[in-house]
Amino acid sequence: MKSVISWNVNGIRAIEKKGFLDWLSAESPDILCLQETKAHKGQLNAELVTPVLPGGTWKSWWSSAKKAGYSGTVIYSKTEPLDIRTMGYPEFDDEGRVVIAEFSEAVIISAYFPNSQEAGARLGYKLEFCAAMKETCDRLVTEGKNIILCGDYNIAHKAIDLANPSRNEGNPGYLPEERAWMDTFTEAGYVDTFRAFCKDPGQYTWWSYRFKAREKNIGWRIDYTCVNPAFMPRVTSSTILSDVTGSDHCPVKLTYAHQI
Repeated sequence: MKSVISWNVNGIRAIEKKGFLDWLSAESPDILCLQETKAHKGQLNAELVTPVLPGGTWKSWWSSAKKAGYSGTVIYSKTEPLDIRTMGYPEFDDEGRVVIAEFSEAVIISAYFPNSQEAGARLGYKLEFCAAMKETCDRLVTEGKNIILCGDYNIAHKAIDLANPSRNEGNPGYLPEERAWMDTFTEAGYVDTFRAFCKDPGQYTWWSYRFKAREKNIGWRIDYTCVNPAFMPRVTSSTILSDVTGSDHCPVKLTYAHQI
């Protein structure tokens, strides 16, 4: 089995101070995708760039925003990818939205989807990103590759995916246009792996820091691992690691059968 974990860390320098490397050593995923790193590689300690830990040794590949302390994505891997790149769209690469690592079994994408913001101030930008992401996934699948799209999508797809859907109808992350894109994405065949294994309500990946939301489990499920339909039979589990703290998000984990 191989494991892929995705986590919006809300600042990698902040999470480092909260035991991130100890967690990484203990969990020891084959591949780790992080979002909202809020840092450039040159600002980080060497052990955070190339962790050498009892659980393994990882190399890392970064995409950072031009704006300091904003956005950013990274992929850590125990094995060298065949190819590593960003999304290839300057308007999204300038914000460090995506890292793409191609391996023999699958192309791993660490993606930090934009927040549409209050009153949909960035909804147009968000939907352009969503369209570009689907085009990227479609192209890879057409080339005969499998994809694992990991990350913070900043979208709660269905009413089951947030604690108070009726109160959030007009709020960013649950706008009709955003949910419609998720419909389009999944109707095209891409599988929300967590929902393939778990149909239960009350399963969230993000909680506000206010009003003891996490303690009360008043949250949203906005972090996903989605795969193309041909890869889904190899997925053996897809879980939410809700006990892992340190960020306002928790990690999500996918395991799949390794083929030699």
